[in-house]
Amino acid sequence: MSTSDPYFVNKRFLRDRISRFLPNSQAYSLAVILLVSFLLIYFLSDLLKPVYVAVVLAYFLEGIVEEVEKRGSPRLLAVCAVFSLFMAAFIYLLFYLMPIITQQAVELVQHIPAFISHVQTQIMKLPEMYPQIISESKIQEFMFTVQKELLVYGQNVLSLSAASVVGVVSALVYLFLVPMMVFFFLKDKNVLVNWVVQYLPNDRHLSVRVWEEIEIQIANYVRGKFAEVFILWVISYITYQTMGLNYAMLLSVLMGLSVIIPYIGATLVTFPVLLVAYFQWGLSDDHFMYVCIAYSVIQALDGVVLVPVLFSEAVNLHAIAIIIAILFFGGLWGFWGVFLAIPLATVVKAVLTAWPQIDGHAV
Repeated sequence: MSTSDPYFVNKRFLRDRISRFLPNSQAYSLAVILLVSFLLIYFLSDLLKPVYVAVVLAYFLEGIVEEVEKRGSPRLLAVCAVFSLFMAAFIYLLFYLMPIITQQAVELVQHIPAFISHVQTQIMKLPEMYPQIISESKIQEFMFTVQKELLVYGQNVLSLSAASVVGVVSALVYLFLVPMMVFFFLKDKNVLVNWVVQYLPNDRHLSVRVWEEIEIQIANYVRGKFAEVFILWVISYITYQTMGLNYAMLLSVLMGLSVIIPYIGATLVTFPVLLVAYFQWGLSDDHFMYVCIAYSVIQALDGVVLVPVLFSEAVNLHAIAIIIAILFFGGLWGFWGVFLAIPLATVVKAVLTAWPQIDGHAV
């Protein structure tokens, strides 16, 4: 059979394509590691979610443990000290901060009917002010639709309450398991890493090089993001509490958490802050303008000061790449996918950057 036969031509073309994409054993090893890791995380995300949360927290605390070790402290003592601080912060969050946030959230939900009634009153004035543009029948139809949607939403919330017991039980399990796993991940880091390494391919020099390139950037991002959330929360709370804004703790927590979702989070948190200020004081009161100015200053300080300082070593990703990563990984893994979208995008970029450097020789 001639070598010019279409079958042989297509086979040779396919073999050449594979050889260019996977030119050596190291490329095969990296591809296998990436594929297996993705499949394990994707298909076992529901079952192993506490493990993933513990890994993220342990990775965050590992940098602090290493800093304590550099000052001459033994590993075990450093782990115990850092873990004790972590548990103190965790207990403060669980037993002090969460009740306040929950109470303010309940109060805000209870005031929603009054907010809607106020908005309805203002909207019903529009036909009198602009009779040529807006008719009263259209306004009534619109308000009826809004009320109907709110009723459906309330029914859905009530239907979900039946499953709340399961959610509470799961949360209690998480509260016990996650801190325990964080401690052992920190304490037995080297043992666990060596155990995982023995199952990896022997020819993994390329994989190690890619990991070393992204580890610093991921660590900088995760720890910087935690610091950014904390700083924004404290500054916002002090500002809103000083100005007498209602639901100051709830809104300041939302301000801190908004930075988890770049671009989108800052836009979403703007509405509750301004709406609460509007219903509390109205547009004509100077307090409303002061809240708007304070909110703008905090957002500007975050973008101009905090982000450059905390993420000076982070990888430079285009805004489109960040948005696509948020949509993709958020769709796969929800909240944690959104939180880790940029680190995961960093991994993808590092792999794509390293891949063209592979040739037919050993790396």
